Amino acid sequence: MSVAAIIAVAVNTDGRREIVGLHIGPSEAEPFWTSFLRSLVKRGLSGTRLVISDAHEGLKSAITRTMSGATWQRCRVHFMRNALAHVPRSQNTVVAAAIRQVFVQPDHASATTAWRHVADQLRERWPKLGKLMEDAEADVLAYMAFPARHRTKLHSTNPLERLNKEVKRRADVVGIFPNEASITRLVGAVLLEQNDDWQLQHRYMQIEGMAELDAETAPEIADNNAPHITPPPTPKAA
Repeated sequence: MSVAAIIAVAVNTDGRREIVGLHIGPSEAEPFWTSFLRSLVKRGLSGTRLVISDAHEGLKSAITRTMSGATWQRCRVHFMRNALAHVPRSQNTVVAAAIRQVFVQPDHASATTAWRHVADQLRERWPKLGKLMEDAEADVLAYMAFPARHRTKLHSTNPLERLNKEVKRRADVVGIFPNEASITRLVGAVLLEQNDDWQLQHRYMQIEGMAELDAETAPEIADNNAPHITPPPTPKAA
């Protein structure tokens, strides 16, 4: 049977990336996401400000229930693919260029104004696309409320996708696993290697930008140095 291996990557208040979770399950429905997020919180994850992902079913509501104070960023790359699916292929370049004008705006207010203007223009020819943009506005533009210097790291899941490709490459060598424990051993070993590499690299986000976060919550996050959490026991690969 096919199973999903979900990986959570976070950036702590030192600006460094960490792999904070791995969860394996038969589907990606809302109970699955809720269980995964609760396991992260139970192990000590706190001070979460933004969760970035594709538009998985039930994930947004799971975030609301389990991570107080966190907002959801819908991956901009995945959203663009969803949007272009509503227009003829011959119009993809034009529509993509129109939507991208929103993302070059200097702040959240300007981006919101531009988004609504573009949505109104596109709605005349493609009502479904207009409705999609109307519903997705807050989720796609959530990253614009964060420091400008960090926005290129916050608007999509591209960094995680690269990690997922490496995990898939290693898993494809095995093909079929005898049980979930064997999946955890292999994937866990790959993640441990990557996590160690990240600790030796330069900061993923500049620490100066962290000081620009909300003054009411940033000190609390800094005290906890989120998202450092106790890792789950992961057997070493044989």
